This record gives sequence, structure tokens and C-alpha cells, in this order.
Amino acid sequence: MAKTNWVVDAAHSSVDFYVKHMMIAKVKGTFHQFDASIEADLEDLANASIAFNIDLNSVDTRNADRDNHLRSADFFDLDNYPALTFRSTGIVRNSDGEYDLFGDVTLHGVTRSETFALSFEGSGRDPWGNEKAGFSASGVLRRSDYGLSYNAVLETGGVLIGDEVKFTIDVEAAKQA
Repeated sequence: MAKTNWVVDAAHSSVDFYVKHMMIAKVKGTFHQFDASIEADLEDLANASIAFNIDLNSVDTRNADRDNHLRSADFFDLDNYPALTFRSTGIVRNSDGEYDLFGDVTLHGVTRSETFALSFEGSGRDPWGNEKAGFSASGVLRRSDYGLSYNAVLETGGVLIGDEVKFTIDVEAAKQA
């Protein structure tokens, strides 16, 4: 099978994350605006090319004050860095449908190589005859690696905001004609 282009179906896709709060709980959030460019042979994703962009202004943690703080210079600094981008540099198949996805993440003006778990969830035709494919990715980014160091020390020890941000991305994509 040849490589084909796939476009994200945003209505059936999500970008979710969580970070530890006070070292005892998780604050969860999502990004509502994102897009991706996927060029892949579904038989084997090892030669796929993936580019993913997240509009950081679309952050939603179900708390307007926290979301506005995340948009500020203390965190994302949207005036200077409005997006998180990912560009794949390699993919290695681990088992049937499971891969290690390598690529460059750019966040807050810093670009770093990262590795994520990628799963091919399957493909099929929708009721209107469009070919769709499902993909999931998960991983961890360390805030400090990208210069996102805002925090507060707790009087009981520890910090207010964890350094590790764990995320999952679930994508349904449509084959381009």
C-alpha cells in the first residue's frame, strides 16, 4: 500500500492532559483547537510523516482563572508562543499496531526531541463511504525542559505544580481523496 494523506476529524478527536497539583491530586485539561498532517501507509506506520499543531489559547481546565493564568507570561506566554508543534523524525514498530514515535516538540521557544507511544487503532469506512483511521498517542513532557518553571513551594514540602505533564491524543482522520 502507498502512503496517503490523512486529515484530522476534529469532531472525533481530542488532546487531553493532566498535571499533579499539590503533589496529591491531578488537574485535567484539554485543548480544543489542533490540527495534524499525516502521511502514512496504514499497513505499517514506520515510514509515516506526522506534524501536529496545538493552539495553546484553546486550553480548557474547566476553570477560567486558571486557564487565563496558563495563557499568561507565567506559563505559555501566548503573545510570543501561541502554539505547541510536533514534527516526527522517526517511527519504530514494536508490535502489531504499536510504535515508538520520535519527533521534535517546540513549546515556549524551545525545541526538544521526545519519544511517544503511538497506537494504530484501526480503519474503516463511515456510512457515507469515507475512509477513516484511528490513532492514539501518549507521553510525558517535563515543563522545566521548556522553560515553564512557574511554581510555588508548599509549607508542607513539595511544590504546587508537578513538572511532568502527561497527555493523550486520540485522532480520527479522514483519507484525502
